[in-house]
Amino acid sequence: MAVDLTPRQPKKAYGGEGGAYYEWSPADLPMLGVASIGAAKLSLAAGGLSLPSYSDSAKVAYVLQGMRTARPLPLAFIVNELFMQWFCLMLCTGNGTCGIVLPEATKEKVVAVKEGDALALPFGVVTWWHNAPDATAELIVLFLGDTSKGHKAGQFTNFQLTGANGIFTGFSTEFVGRAWDLSQDDAAKLVSSQPASGIVKLGSGQKLPAPSAEDRVGMALNCLEAPLDVDIKNGGRVVVLNTQNLPLVKEVGLGADLVRIDGHSMCSPGFSCDSAYQVTYIVRGSGRVQVVGTDGKRVLETQVEGGYLFIVPRFFVVSKIADASGLEWFSIITTPNPIFSHLAGRTSVWKAISPEVLEASFNTTPEMEKLFRSKRLDSEIFFAPN
Repeated sequence: MAVDLTPRQPKKAYGGEGGAYYEWSPADLPMLGVASIGAAKLSLAAGGLSLPSYSDSAKVAYVLQGMRTARPLPLAFIVNELFMQWFCLMLCTGNGTCGIVLPEATKEKVVAVKEGDALALPFGVVTWWHNAPDATAELIVLFLGDTSKGHKAGQFTNFQLTGANGIFTGFSTEFVGRAWDLSQDDAAKLVSSQPASGIVKLGSGQKLPAPSAEDRVGMALNCLEAPLDVDIKNGGRVVVLNTQNLPLVKEVGLGADLVRIDGHSMCSPGFSCDSAYQVTYIVRGSGRVQVVGTDGKRVLETQVEGGYLFIVPRFFVVSKIADASGLEWFSIITTPNPIFSHLAGRTSVWKAISPEVLEASFNTTPEMEKLFRSKRLDSEIFFAPN
């Protein structure tokens, strides 16, 4: 049976004054269940706090929005990478903060986050997210992950540690008192003091720990500042997350990339040749997408824009063409070091096949085969408009 590949936007799951949590459901996007992929989005207002929780799935988090201002860094102070990160942190005002407690850790890592940051969150990690009280914009974070070991295929199950629906409040006051060495009265007060669910808005004067530059090392990679893996003039740019630049990707078991193509540019038709699914979230811009599957059937032809998510099945070929405003997307691939094959451009598989086989396969003349082979000799995977 054919599966609907139509891109979808998320629906609000819960929220309040401090912000909201949105998620994509397999009921609306069936490929989530087929691929065992979860997708969700957190939006925090100024002063909003997403309470500590853990998930049944390993995830990659990508910060879609989070303001930061900075003054230039004097060259004389660039002594080493760690000092530079520390000094940048002192000069920069980051509105977003993420608290991370790794399995068996005795102390949390407090990481300043901003737009373009990607974080790998393995199984068992406890996190909390906060947007500064004086933030001028919402902190918005995208979560994509593998739900194959989760409770629901295609949907994250998050376990809140506190709040009205938190694990802490699920235990009786007797168990709470015994576990944390509290009197029955104190245990009852503590449990009853948590009326909110998932997200709260902090009161004026409430402070959270300050982020540390040292804690950020190895935990986050900013895709807007990282070295480009592909950079084609008037075509597009790619930053790939892998085990080299973000080691925790190995524990998560997912690869990811941020792709930006210029107005009217094209991304070469290609497929994942290591049996991986491609999960794509459109960050901004708009454009057209085509996906071709088995038997040469075009299974998706649609217009996409910021906020939509779609999934490309294993070995299916996908291509995108940006509108005038360009197109930017963030994707995860269900393997930590993905390998792609492209069907057009200098690295196209067609370039590797002998002329005689091409001529016979296309049932064409030698002249047409030479014309076909002579094109895109210098182009990589993005093609600028003519």
